[in-house]
Amino acid sequence: MKKLLLFTIALVFMLFTPVQAANVNTVKAAIVKHSIEMGVDPAITLSIAKTESGFRHEARSSRGAVGVFQLMPSTARRMGLNPYSLDDNIKGGVMYYKSMYKMFGSMELALAAYNAGPGNVKKYKAIPPFTETKRFVSKIMADYRHFKANPDPAMIAAQSVPSSIKGAQVLAATPANAPLPMVQIEQSRNLNVELVKEIPVEVEVKSQSVAI
Repeated sequence: MKKLLLFTIALVFMLFTPVQAANVNTVKAAIVKHSIEMGVDPAITLSIAKTESGFRHEARSSRGAVGVFQLMPSTARRMGLNPYSLDDNIKGGVMYYKSMYKMFGSMELALAAYNAGPGNVKKYKAIPPFTETKRFVSKIMADYRHFKANPDPAMIAAQSVPSSIKGAQVLAATPANAPLPMVQIEQSRNLNVELVKEIPVEVEVKSQSVAI
C-alpha cells in the first residue's frame, strides 16, 4: 500500500511539474539527431516543430498537447513515450510523421494526416478541405523549401545529413492536389499505425484540427 502511494505521488508530480524551457539550439540539434537516426530528412521535421511549437518544449496547447511536437500525453503513453521528456517528445513527432509518410507516400499528404488525421486523408483521397489543415501543410512546405535551400546550423553541424539522408528518395513530394490511389488506401488499412492526432470536426464551412 505504501509503495502504491509513493508511486502515485511520483506519477502525479511528473505529470504536473512544469516543463523546463530548453534552448532552441538544443531542441534543433535533438530534432536533427533523431531524424537522421530514423531516416527522415531533418528539413521536414524542423519545419513541423517550427509550426507546432516554435521549437519550445515548454509549449502547451489549450487542448493539453505538450512539447516540441505537441503530443497529447495519453497518445504518447500509448506509444511508450513520455511527452514531457524532450527526447521522447521529439521521437514521437518524428515517428508519427514517418509513419504517415509511409502510409501515404507524399510529404503533403503525410503533413495533412499529421494535422487532420489519416482518416480524413483517406476519405478525401487528398489534402482535406479544412482551412487549418491547408494552412498547416502550406506553411510547413514553405519552411521545408527554405531549410533545403538554407540549411539550419543544426543540419550543417550534423555533417552526416547529406550522405545519410536521401531526401529525394525518402521524402519525394507528390502534387498536393493529386488524388490518393485507391490501391494505396487499401494497403494503408493493413498498417498498424498509432493515431497521434484525433480526427477534426467539420462544422459546415469551418473545421477544427486536433493537435496530437
